[in-house]
Amino acid sequence: MPRYRTLELSDEERRLLCDRRDHAPLPYLRERAAALLKIADGMPPAVVARSGLLRPRDPDTVYDWLNRWRAEGMDGLMIRKGRGRTPAFFPSAPDP
Repeated sequence: MPRYRTLELSDEERRLLCDRRDHAPLPYLRERAAALLKIADGMPPAVVARSGLLRPRDPDTVYDWLNRWRAEGMDGLMIRKGRGRTPAFFPSAPDP
């Protein structure tokens, strides 16, 4: 039994991830789908994070992708609204 987390995919889930890996319009979705497919093929998530992607990632990041996939499916791989820096300039604000 492996000492790392694995991922079991149904045929439909594998087809969906392969389609997203090959055809998603957003690069981060292609990367996340590729990472999940490698984990499903038996590669440890920490190895995928360090050397299995185009750029090395923190293993905790890949584990977060895995957790979100299990909890929410493909919707869990999307970047959520509200992320990022709050704008410092509001064009609609009146001048003082």
